[in-house]
Amino acid sequence: MKIRFIVVVVFAMSTVVSAQWLKHPTAGIPRTADGKPDLTAPTPRLANGKPVLAGLWRPAPGGPGVGNIARNLKDPVPFQPWAEALLKERRANNSRDDPTAKCIVGGVPRSDLVGYPYRILEVPGMMVILYEAVHAYRQIFTDGRELPKDPNPAWFGYSVAKWDGDALVVTTAGFNDNVWLDNSGHPATEQLRVTEKFVRKNFGNMDIEITIDDPKAYTKPWTVVQPLAFQADTELLEYICNENNKYFEIIPKLNADR
Repeated sequence: MKIRFIVVVVFAMSTVVSAQWLKHPTAGIPRTADGKPDLTAPTPRLANGKPVLAGLWRPAPGGPGVGNIARNLKDPVPFQPWAEALLKERRANNSRDDPTAKCIVGGVPRSDLVGYPYRILEVPGMMVILYEAVHAYRQIFTDGRELPKDPNPAWFGYSVAKWDGDALVVTTAGFNDNVWLDNSGHPATEQLRVTEKFVRKNFGNMDIEITIDDPKAYTKPWTVVQPLAFQADTELLEYICNENNKYFEIIPKLNADR
């Protein structure tokens, strides 16, 4: 897996830093008198009055994060017994079956939580999210269509959205049966239905309220909130995943040698 700060340091030592656009000023954003981005400025709005969600965002401290999506829950995760047993097994074996270790995309909601930036684009009839992590993308349709009735199972599922006041509510379904909700291995099945509520609080801060509804894996829906922070004056980096990753082949030997 790529560690972003190491990559940034390597690029900073290169003679082609300007080509990476990592310090290029973001146009059209509010700034303070000293030229710094004003992240406390009011939420920008579209001509129809709806909040602008577009921009470069990154998961902020205080949320669950990708390590353990249930980290901030006050109540225990409402597991079905088999799902709780599977999570314990995955933790015991260092998540050796994690699909992302084989360069497969993280899906939803995992990609919302991982600590890499992602860019939200708003175009007519669609919102697109470009995730730096695993170089993935996602289409969220806002043109009024319904979710497909008999979808081909997918890692990211199929997403449609509509506005509820100032919140964009995204519904995603049609997953395959091997989606991991986080790095710990909270499981999900083909019955997973994810609702994401995007709420921009001001210019520099947005929350995603994420509800997990998978009756095959959990006894009732449960909800977490991931805050996002606007990333000004920088850009996405290319993420290259090593297709010949030997990490999960090496780990058992390392453990045996301890």
